[in-house]
Order: sequence, then structure tokens, then C-alpha cells
Amino acid sequence: MDDRAPDLVRDLLRFIDAAPTPYHAVAETRRRLEAAEFEAISEADEWSFATGDRRYLVRGDGSLVAFEVGSVSPAEGGFRIIGAHTDSPNLRLKPLPDVDAQGYRQLAVEPYGGVLFHTWLDRDLSLAGRVAVRENGAARNVLVDFERPLLRIPNLAIHLQRELRTDGLKLSAQKHLVPVAGLAGAPDFVDGLARELRSRGIAAVDAEGILAFDLMTYDVQPSAVVGSLGEFVSAPRIDNLASCHAAVVALTTAPTSPEPAFTRAIVLTDHEEVGSRSREGAAGTLLVDSLARIVAGFKGADAQGAARAMARSRLVSADMAHAIHPNYEDRHEPGHRPVVGGGPVIKQNAGQAYASDSNSAGFFRAICDRVGVSPQYFVTHSDLACGSTIGPITAARVGVPTVDVGNPMLGMHSCRELAGSADVSPMITVLRSFLTDP
Repeated sequence: MDDRAPDLVRDLLRFIDAAPTPYHAVAETRRRLEAAEFEAISEADEWSFATGDRRYLVRGDGSLVAFEVGSVSPAEGGFRIIGAHTDSPNLRLKPLPDVDAQGYRQLAVEPYGGVLFHTWLDRDLSLAGRVAVRENGAARNVLVDFERPLLRIPNLAIHLQRELRTDGLKLSAQKHLVPVAGLAGAPDFVDGLARELRSRGIAAVDAEGILAFDLMTYDVQPSAVVGSLGEFVSAPRIDNLASCHAAVVALTTAPTSPEPAFTRAIVLTDHEEVGSRSREGAAGTLLVDSLARIVAGFKGADAQGAARAMARSRLVSADMAHAIHPNYEDRHEPGHRPVVGGGPVIKQNAGQAYASDSNSAGFFRAICDRVGVSPQYFVTHSDLACGSTIGPITAARVGVPTVDVGNPMLGMHSCRELAGSADVSPMITVLRSFLTDP
């Protein structure tokens, strides 16, 4: 760890706690980009750029592209791109959430992504997300975060399920994950939501002024450094806000002198946990459209400029990796067992669940060697199905050599996850070098 590593760990915790939803992750990223003199642009505007211009755009509140134009045309210099995703598995409110049962007021939710159900039990949960409100006869989206415990999903006492010890815990998403919000007679949820918006000065609306919402639960316990020597980061949404944080820090702190020939960029997309097939997801047009327009917006662009730029480009897909679990070592490939605190992980899969190959993995390994970081390797146990990332999707959409990497962690997709404090700085160092060095 370098002398800035503790500060980077604390900064990661602040980033995660400021981002209970993809929309808040993008809002926090925008704040950091603007502090680094990146300017907002709109997809609806005509684009024109010159060397050194720093810009960003947002699509759908939960996805973002930010870039700094290099010293030559992107058609000549290509792109260096870091990709990550802003979403995490959680429980999201249904459109008509109010449920009255056995004297309790509950809120109907549905799982988003590969939720580890049992990890959401007996936790103090809040709500955050975006709300469409009626304003002057039109709809406007606003962000909201209740920032306090509102909900809880109580376990069933052992006395009422003695079979738990022999049969294990079996949960139905429909029946057993409905959080308790109060007792019967509590106000309807939309009334409470309108009151919350008014009290925070977000929108002066009543229940009739709320048109729709995308709200999700989150654990209110703050992120923390834990372990006998502070070895671990304990936090929600480490997968994949830790990678978003690394990308943002690498871009905003990359040296600007001398200006690299290539244009450096990050893309943070929503909906990876449910397949990425959306307007805002990696399977959508956000990145490919943006790259083509950046090329076209540079003075002297030609008809073949976008294709020429892609041929000179590289992409790092940053998503968290599975560390060896001390209690389940049989679930890991014997020769590829990353450890927490051991540095960045290069992820490979013969079935292309990860985009890495000898070309892209060798490129990333060379960067690691240059900055004195030793990478680890992950391959899924051959008897288990392999998860995937935005890497293969983006590589197929954009046609750019792509490597899948990530920091090692435990408890992936849990309500609260565990990663290594010592892994925060090395990943940022490698990504910054990727965005800086020829």
C-alpha cells in the first residue's frame, strides 16, 4: 500500500455510503467529475471537442460516460476505456406496495438480481431511489433517500421452525421477504413518500403528485474498516461500487501533462445484475454511440474515423472477483484461488463469460508489471457455472480488445460484503497507469 492508501480506503467508504442506488452513484460521480472540471453534455446536443476537453453525459439517471480528449484525434489515438456497473442486487418496491397482514403494515418488494435472500433478514433497512413527480403538468424525476431505518424483515424464531437445523433455511421471495413497515393503520406508503419529499424540500407534492417511483431497500449500517489490523472493508454494494470508485478516481487523478495521444474514458452502466439489456445497460447503445460521436465531434473527422478509433482502443472491464473462501475451498478452482489483500485479479473463462484472452490479459499484466503490482488469476471451478460481467457484452458491442479484472472479495451479492483494504490502492494505481501511459 502506498502512503495514500488509507485515504483511498476512507474515500471508498464515503463513495459507497453516498450511493445507496445506481442513481445516487451517478449523482456522486457527477459531483466528483465536476470538482475535477468535467462539464456536462447532453445526448440531444451537437458535440464538438478539442484536445484536453473534459466532458460527461448521463443516460437514464443510472449510467454515465466521462472522457478527456487526447492530444490527437480519437481516430488516430484511439480510446482507453474503463467499464464498471452501478447496480447491485437488492429488494425493490412494487408499484402498489401497501400490504396489510395480521395487524401489520408491510411493503411488497421483488428481488433485483441474484440476491442472497437470507442476508437481508433482521437488518435495519431504508429506502432510496428516484420518484417521478407531477410538476407544471409534466413529469420530473427527483432523487430521494430516507436515510433512516424504516423496514425490517424478521426471521422466524427457531421455536417455530425446528426443522431449520436439519433441512436448512428455505425462503420464498413472495412470502418471506416482505418487510414490516409498521402496524395496521399506518399511512399509505405514497402518502409517506410525498411527506418525505416535502420535508426535504425536494418536491412540493401530495400523493396525487407522485406519478411513479423506482425505490430500493438498503442496509443503513455505515461502511467500515474491520479486522484485527483493519485488513477488510465491510460494506454493502462493494460489487460493484468499488470498481466504479476506482474508475472515477483513476480518471480524475490521471496526470494531464503530458497529454496522452489517446482519449481516456470511463463508462458506468446500470442493469448489469439483470443482464444489461436495457437502454442504460452495457448491451444498449450508450457507449458505442458516445464513442462514435466523440470521434465525429473532433475537428477534421472522417467517415471511417470511428472504426479506425476502435482498432486503436483498449477496454478494462472492472468488476469484483471471488476470493478463496476459507470455509468452502472445494468450490474454488485449485490452481486459481485469489486471496483478499493479494491485489487485482485477472478473470478468464474458456466459454467467454469473461472477455479476457492472451492479448488483453497480457496487456493488463504488462501494466501491472510497470507499476510494481502482481496480479492474481481467477478461473471458475469446472463443475460450476461461471458468472459474467459487462466485459463480453461491451467487447461484442464495441469491438474493442477487453480484459476482465476485479479486486477479490467475499460474500458477493450479500446485503453486506467483505473486501480487502490493501486492494483499494493497487487497482487504482494500475487503472491510472492504463489511462496515462502509452
